[in-house]
Amino acid sequence: MAEFEPKIVAFVCNWCTYAGADLTGTSRIKYAHNVRMIRLPCTGRIDFMLLLKAFARGADGVIVSGCHPGDCHYTAGNYHARRRWILFRQLLDFLGFDTQRLHFAWVSAAEGAKWAETVNSVVEEVRRLGPFQNYQQLARAGIE
Repeated sequence: MAEFEPKIVAFVCNWCTYAGADLTGTSRIKYAHNVRMIRLPCTGRIDFMLLLKAFARGADGVIVSGCHPGDCHYTAGNYHARRRWILFRQLLDFLGFDTQRLHFAWVSAAEGAKWAETVNSVVEEVRRLGPFQNYQQLARAGIE
């Protein structure tokens, strides 16, 4: 039987993390291939229902990554994202959701190596956790 390869969805800031991921590719830095990126104008505007929908549609892990604090193209978007992220994780933890499958990272446009390291770390952790099995729980809650 083949080793489990997790499906990871990454919601990334257009201005920093996406550019950092692009730098990773142009610098020919190798990282896990099983991450699908969704580019957002700013992580401060992310609707966290998108994260739950990613799990409901087959993701085994999720990464949210944006600009470092103080470097947001939209001034304070990353501060909003951080506050909402903390509340979201607390809510999911309270509901019994495995929060080890969710990761938040600050990656700038110049940090291609950090992006590769983040992705590889998340893939390994989710591989260790195994496939996400609670799709039915999300469907019963009306998340599709």
